[in-house]
Amino acid sequence: MNLSRLMILGSLAEHGPMHGHQIRRTAELTNAEVWGGITGGALYAELRRLDADGLIRPVREEQVGRRPARTVYEITGEGRLELVVQRDAALEVVFGSADPLSVVLLFAAGADRAELSQRLTDRRQKIAAQRDAMAAERAHLTELGVLTDLAVAAFRRGEQRLDAELRWHEEFEQHASGGQGQ
Repeated sequence: MNLSRLMILGSLAEHGPMHGHQIRRTAELTNAEVWGGITGGALYAELRRLDADGLIRPVREEQVGRRPARTVYEITGEGRLELVVQRDAALEVVFGSADPLSVVLLFAAGADRAELSQRLTDRRQKIAAQRDAMAAERAHLTELGVLTDLAVAAFRRGEQRLDAELRWHEEFEQHASGGQGQ
């Protein structure tokens, strides 16, 4: 499963022909880096691979003012088949990649407890800020009417995952300070 591939093919299938900047902007608006680790650079590299594999094809070049010309792509029939394969593969994954925090906690022997505690506090604050930003972005895009019901559901899923992570942090802090919790 390749989330960049899935995101690009899905965007082209849903919205029609787009250039790389539009796809990158879609990724930014949907927080793709947060939920899928999809960066702008990765998207452009994936666009080149998808084109080379015949899953998308250039349909025209666009140039606005003095900006560089942008290649507009559309999904091919083969790309639509690949989208189904990528979507099915993604739906089979219950938990994604390895969880770095779990690895740190499992192998934290010798770590300075005070430093680890501070790093976890910092992490919790980042997660809370990320969750708040995601909720605000969802509300803003919903107000603009640009989100489909499925996109709203995706945002909510991301927010709920961050909420769960925040609950874990609270439980961990209670446990670490000798309170109740597991």
